[in-house]
Amino acid sequence: MDFLLEALRAALVLIIHLDREVMVIAWTSLWTSATAILLATLIAAPIGLTVGAVPFPGRRGIRLLLNTFMALPTVVIGLFLFALLSRQGPLGPLGLLFTPWAMILGQTVLALPIVAHYMTTAVAGADARIIPTLQTLGAHPMQAAWHILREVRYGMLAAVVAGFGRVVAEVGAAMMLGGNIRNSTRTLTTAIALETSKGDFAFAMALGIILMTLALGVNFLLHTLQQR
Repeated sequence: MDFLLEALRAALVLIIHLDREVMVIAWTSLWTSATAILLATLIAAPIGLTVGAVPFPGRRGIRLLLNTFMALPTVVIGLFLFALLSRQGPLGPLGLLFTPWAMILGQTVLALPIVAHYMTTAVAGADARIIPTLQTLGAHPMQAAWHILREVRYGMLAAVVAGFGRVVAEVGAAMMLGGNIRNSTRTLTTAIALETSKGDFAFAMALGIILMTLALGVNFLLHTLQQR
C-alpha cells in the first residue's frame, strides 16, 4: 500500500510540475487522435448522410458492415496497415511507417466505422419530413445535406466524441505502426505499457491519470450529448 501511495504522490508531482516528457507524450496522443477523428469525420459524414437518409439496395448490408468493423481488433488493423506501409508493401516508398502519420492512418481506419455508425443512426432517427420539405422548397443536394446535419448536430458530435474516445485509448495499432519512438510516436497508452515493463510505476501512473481524465471527460461529454 505504501508503494502505491508513493507512486501516486510522485505521479502527481510530475503532472503538477508539467514534466516535459509527460507533456510531450500527452500532446502526441491528443494531436494524432484529433487529426484522425477529423479525417474520419470528413469521410464518415457523407456515408452517414447517404446510408441514413437515402433508401437504396444494400443499405442494410452496409449498416451491418459498419457494425462489424466497429468490433474489429486494433491489432488486426495494425497488421494490415503495417503490411501496406512496410518497405515491401505498396505504400512503402512513402516512408510513413513508424511516423505519427502512420498512427493517424491507423486511428482513422479504427474510428471511421464508429463515427459512420453513430452518424447513420442519428440521420436515420431524424424527422422523416425534413427531406420532402426541403425538396418542396427547392433545396439542392448540398443545401439539404447541410440542413440535415444541423438537425442531427448533437448526434454528429456524439459520433465524433465516441470515435475520439476509442482512438485515444488505443494501443495495438499505435505500437505496431508508430514504433513507440521517444519524442515522436510515443503516446499515452504505448508509454504506459513501456514504463510499466521498465518498473517506473510513478511515470506510468502519471500518464494513466491523464488518460483516465481524458476518458472520463469524453464519456461525460458523450453522455451529455446523448441526453440532448
